[in-house]
Amino acid sequence: MVSATANVLATIGTVCWCVQLIPQIYHNYRRKNTEGFPEVMVIFWCLCAPFFAVFVVVEDASIPIMLQPHLFGFFCTVVYVQVMYYPPISRPKKQIILRTGIFVLFQICLEVGCIIPLRKVYQRGTTWPTLIFGIIASILIAFGLIPPYFELWKRDGRVVGINFLFLLVDLSGAVFSLASLAVDPADLDIMGLVLYTICATLEVGIFISQFVWLVRFRLFKKTKTNDLEQISRSATIENDVEFLGKDDKDESNDTDSCFSNNESASELAAEITRNGADESPAKQEKLKGTEQYLPLEQDLPDLSPYQTLAD
Repeated sequence: MVSATANVLATIGTVCWCVQLIPQIYHNYRRKNTEGFPEVMVIFWCLCAPFFAVFVVVEDASIPIMLQPHLFGFFCTVVYVQVMYYPPISRPKKQIILRTGIFVLFQICLEVGCIIPLRKVYQRGTTWPTLIFGIIASILIAFGLIPPYFELWKRDGRVVGINFLFLLVDLSGAVFSLASLAVDPADLDIMGLVLYTICATLEVGIFISQFVWLVRFRLFKKTKTNDLEQISRSATIENDVEFLGKDDKDESNDTDSCFSNNESASELAAEITRNGADESPAKQEKLKGTEQYLPLEQDLPDLSPYQTLAD
């Protein structure tokens, strides 16, 4: 007999798996974009819903558990319509209606066509056909969590388009379901244990991928940028100091050059003065006498452009 604690935990897990896609639907509606949310994931989950519904209905489970795959299938169909309607896929409306109609028709036909005959077989004690439906549902729901990893690989591990509240609620459903099995190990459901473990592991992997991306490209990149800025600032200060030292050196060299030039000029002036003083009075008189042989400007005749001095 299943304990009350196991029933409570299983009910919480079932409720989580009934409503886990509502945050994702709202997220897609707000963004008007489903980039990063893989279409293949939704297709797998849409296909999973009718197989899971056949399994729980044939086993004559409780009403909440019977309701869970139908709500799950409905919300998966809504998400699939969003993925087809919003960018980056943006299929034509006729194609969206056709694809949605095919999925809904497939779900109805599978449930109606399989539940009644399988229930008769199950009541006779033959359970393996029903178990096959449960295994197919488990495989499809697990495969649906693999395509997001390809999106993570394309974006260096960053989660884009997938709502974390949706992942958290879905992970909570798996964890509570596992807890219900752990509380009552006498009636252990091996298939449920495998399914819940796979789902929880893959969803935890998505969270870890986002955390690693944040550490690599936000925290480390910011630290590296700060280090580069500090190194650049230090190099700039060193260059400024070196430039100022060079200017001081050049200025001192210019000052020394000016002093040396002034000294040279003083020596040259002194030498000229000394040479002028050393000249004899006769030489000065001779130089003074040559001034009379230099023609003055007023003594030159006015010549036209075509005349010469000979004329």
